[in-house]
Amino acid sequence: MGKIILDCDLMRFKNSGLHHYCLNLGIYVQKILDKKWKDKISFYVPAAEAHLFGPQANCIVEKTWHNRLFNPFLWDCDIWHAPFQSGKIIPMDNKRIKVLLTVHDLNSLHEPLRPEDRIENLAKTQKLIDRADAIVCISNTTRNDVINNMEVANKPVYVIHNGTHDVMAPPEKPSGYMPQRPFLFTMGYINRKKNFHTLVPMLANPRLELVIAGKLDDENYIAEMEKTAAMMGVTDRLHVLGPVSEADKAWYLRHCEAFCLPSLAEGFGAPVVEAMSFGKPIFLSNLTSLPEIGADAAFYFKNFEPDHMLEIYQAGMKIYTETNLRERIIERSSEFSWEKSAQQYVNVYHSMLINK
Repeated sequence: MGKIILDCDLMRFKNSGLHHYCLNLGIYVQKILDKKWKDKISFYVPAAEAHLFGPQANCIVEKTWHNRLFNPFLWDCDIWHAPFQSGKIIPMDNKRIKVLLTVHDLNSLHEPLRPEDRIENLAKTQKLIDRADAIVCISNTTRNDVINNMEVANKPVYVIHNGTHDVMAPPEKPSGYMPQRPFLFTMGYINRKKNFHTLVPMLANPRLELVIAGKLDDENYIAEMEKTAAMMGVTDRLHVLGPVSEADKAWYLRHCEAFCLPSLAEGFGAPVVEAMSFGKPIFLSNLTSLPEIGADAAFYFKNFEPDHMLEIYQAGMKIYTETNLRERIIERSSEFSWEKSAQQYVNVYHSMLINK
């Protein structure tokens, strides 16, 4: 019997992609192991999130003294699953315990960072890779970045896509802002990497609003977007909401005219899959993992010039309204299943236990 511990420390960031990743992966892996195998999974989790895995789950609640004094929960641990490439590995020096590291992205390679920041970020990831016995990347794009830019030696590097986060049924109306016109919707941490400012010129179309939801991550960047909107005279149609509830997110996804993500760098693109599950027209940048995830169910900006983006948008909407693309979009979202992804993780765990 093997004991696996999934580090869910990052679930303390509620409504983040990493929160949903740990939650969904944990729930579905637990179902598989409980039904078919003798192996058991435990969750190293903040106290406030422990209940989310169900009453039968084995949760190890974090303590402030963990990793500084001693960690009795590691005594019978066989595999420690570290879920993020710039997080931590508690059994860093305990080589008896196998470590599986999930790498979501190497966005430092693609973001406009200072060289010293890029070097620091990659060095932190390299340290975790050095300790890992196996690596999972959440897209082929990320795997290629890891293989081509990091030292992985002869360690196995798998690709396991994320599943689709089940978005709740939308309410009759949002508890927050209610758009007054047809609107474009986007979401994510609101910073330069997401490139949301390139959507503001699309408000030259007087029938549209732009609704942006997500953590307000860069005040200067938000101020620049608002300045652009003021210069265009469209301040009343740009709505930077900050974080929204799951219910409101569902409402915006259901009722938006289109979902847009012109991001400069993504390891996967979970919001894209969520939007696809509603059958909405999808407009993405053609960078990093986004073409891999959107495939032929999305439209792509080849550059961020306003005229080009408007042309792609208008042509895409025409295709969407004149064809049965909605069904293809929903079909594409269904290809990302947490049941399938969890089974692939279980297969990796077993290969590590066999070789232990």
